[in-house]
Amino acid sequence: MIIDCHGHYTTTPPAVGEYRDKQKTQVASNPNFVGEKGSIHITDDEIRESIINNQLRLQKERGTDLTIFSPRASWMGHHVGNEHTSQFWTEHQNDLIRRVCDLFPENFVPVAQLPQSPGVDPAKSVPEIIRTVEEMGFIGINLNPDPSGGHWNGSSLADRSFYPIYEKMCEYDIPAMVHVSAACNDCFHTTGSHYLGADTTGFQQLMMSDVFKDFPELKVIIPHGGGAVPYHWGRFRGLALDKGFDLAERVLNNIYFDTCVYHQRGIDLLLDIIPTKNILFASEMIGAVRGIDPETGHYFDDTKRYIDNNTVLTAEQKQDIFEHNTRRVFSRLK
Repeated sequence: MIIDCHGHYTTTPPAVGEYRDKQKTQVASNPNFVGEKGSIHITDDEIRESIINNQLRLQKERGTDLTIFSPRASWMGHHVGNEHTSQFWTEHQNDLIRRVCDLFPENFVPVAQLPQSPGVDPAKSVPEIIRTVEEMGFIGINLNPDPSGGHWNGSSLADRSFYPIYEKMCEYDIPAMVHVSAACNDCFHTTGSHYLGADTTGFQQLMMSDVFKDFPELKVIIPHGGGAVPYHWGRFRGLALDKGFDLAERVLNNIYFDTCVYHQRGIDLLLDIIPTKNILFASEMIGAVRGIDPETGHYFDDTKRYIDNNTVLTAEQKQDIFEHNTRRVFSRLK
């Protein structure tokens, strides 16, 4: 079996966008607008059509059996509006993810968005973790290290304000994928620099902290191949040694990297630097880059090909990446 641990819901029915546009209009005129959750009318047939003709079709073509399904990252939009806006939007997104997984139980399993918002205590996201895990069977969460959308004016992942989330993760034995949403700072391109910079920043915050000492069972996934981390592993090892600790001992029992890297040499570097046990297969499909690479004739985000074509790993190691590691990290996956 091949399990994709980083799948976004990108083929969203129009009613979802209409709801979000209405929210944005309301908070634009009144930043303190509260409103109510309301409803989004989407039929099962609309969901089936959007999934079968897009996500599921590509999964079958590329050989993925099961996708761990999370809301579209750029649509999480934690910087939009206020904590009420984020709460209602998040609940709708998680409700929709659950519906997709119920309609296609053999193909998708759910991961939750959190209702984070700039300046709001991260602990306020805990009730949504409880709701999605206990009531809805979700197996993991997305955790945004920068709800401001590129201004980085909130707490570090090392800050104790995140500890209630970490406590709940350990209680449920669920992992978090550290993933930002869209950038609202013009200095950053959302998928080209904000995503990759946040991956690197989140890793740095955690490696320099006591988080894994305080939560030795915590499981964190750094997407997009870890941003700059594998490429600069020597720098991070040196920084760790300057602080008196060994990098591998500090992070490799807790941090995992996915394979959302869009060229062979990049994947080969990741596989060479990071131990196989810390790598989870992912495609980000449908991903940040949706076109065909003219050098190979294949889609950039068809990442299974890069694992298949690696000449160093054994067949057993490749299967660990494709399935076994993901089942270990996402222990609630049946």
